[in-house]
Amino acid sequence: MTYERVAAEDIDQVLAELPGWELRQDGKAITKTFKFRNFVQAFGFMTESALAAERLNHHPEWFNVYNRVDVTLTTHAVSALTSHDLKLAKAIDRAARSRSN
Repeated sequence: MTYERVAAEDIDQVLAELPGWELRQDGKAITKTFKFRNFVQAFGFMTESALAAERLNHHPEWFNVYNRVDVTLTTHAVSALTSHDLKLAKAIDRAARSRSN
């Protein structure tokens, strides 16, 4: 599979299009924390996100405690942030919006 790395000079623009996502200190990943009303909503969000990740064949690193889900996206195969991460971040944001209604 070919991965399109995000150029360092494009990261600020990319993050401007992904509200709430932050660049990890090493510059190789983006992270975001999602909070929901309860565990069921958080788990529903994770389920919807997992289905999107499977469709994209690109999977998040995440950690869940009750109503909080911490997500990290990176492409391990190239040890960098890639377009795959950006696509998945957008899908995860859509899943979060569908749970906040």
